Amino acid sequence: MELSAATAAVYLQRAFDQILAVADRVGEPGINERPHGPDTNAIAALVAHCCGVSEFWLGHVALGRANHRQREAEFSTELTLAEVHERVAATVAQSLADIEALEAGSGVDEGGRVFLPGEDRSDASVVIHVLEELYQHLGHMELAADALTAR
Repeated sequence: MELSAATAAVYLQRAFDQILAVADRVGEPGINERPHGPDTNAIAALVAHCCGVSEFWLGHVALGRANHRQREAEFSTELTLAEVHERVAATVAQSLADIEALEAGSGVDEGGRVFLPGEDRSDASVVIHVLEELYQHLGHMELAADALTAR
């Protein structure tokens, strides 16, 4: 069984749409508040991380683009609501193009795929890993939003 680019695109778009809905629900300045103190993540930071995840795994690991990611810095990122929407729009556009490129056979094997479960080096496995991360962090954002709006 293969994962089609169309199916992957629907789930990727849906994840980011839901991420934006959480950010919109909390609004400003809530998206930059850490709901339970300095050891928890703000929604804006999680958005930055999700965008970084998508670029790293699809762009770098799967397609071989240079990696300029600063993963740790993602968790201290502060963004306006407009910047969240801009960053997500750019990430979605690039990620959808990346998924299409993978379906067209442009994937590379730089060795990074050995870190995926079961050492599956397929393009579908990389895409599923990105979706897994997006939905996991969407859950974190929803919990953070619930905590922030309950105050």
